[in-house]
Amino acid sequence: MDIEHYVEPIVAFVRDHQGWTLPIVFALAFGESLALISFLVPATVALVGIGALIGASGIAFIPIWIAAALGAAVGDWLSYWLGVTFKGAVAKVWPLSRHPDLIERGHRFVERYGVYAVFVGRFLGPLRATVPLAAGVLVMPQLKFQIANFSSAFLWAALLLAPGTFGLKFLHLG
Repeated sequence: MDIEHYVEPIVAFVRDHQGWTLPIVFALAFGESLALISFLVPATVALVGIGALIGASGIAFIPIWIAAALGAAVGDWLSYWLGVTFKGAVAKVWPLSRHPDLIERGHRFVERYGVYAVFVGRFLGPLRATVPLAAGVLVMPQLKFQIANFSSAFLWAALLLAPGTFGLKFLHLG
């Protein structure tokens, strides 16, 4: 099955039940960022689709943007905590155990770039969930981690939601 098979029902549900938009967007961004489930959640495509709904239906952008950013930041925060708490043992837990190369790449990325890796890693697909875990394993100072975590989460959420939101508004003006 392709990813659209999973994404279309989520976007349709949000379209039909707009009261659920904030918790769904938070959960999608959280799942996309949490090291243990990010490989299983097709959240990026769903969030882009929800961004298009925002523009087409007039749903307010800012609350959804905040929900997505907070979901992503909390997912990374929990991944960081798992790294600090369980160290390398967390890499042996499914589904992470099936992707040892990504865990190692995240670890090397954080060792090389430090706190910048947390910010940039948010935008690098599969590394999105392994970089915060590696930052925790390497015991990056929490304040530095959280500054990079929250600032990148707000930018990431805006970049996913804004094209559909504002692009469709501009198309309707012309």
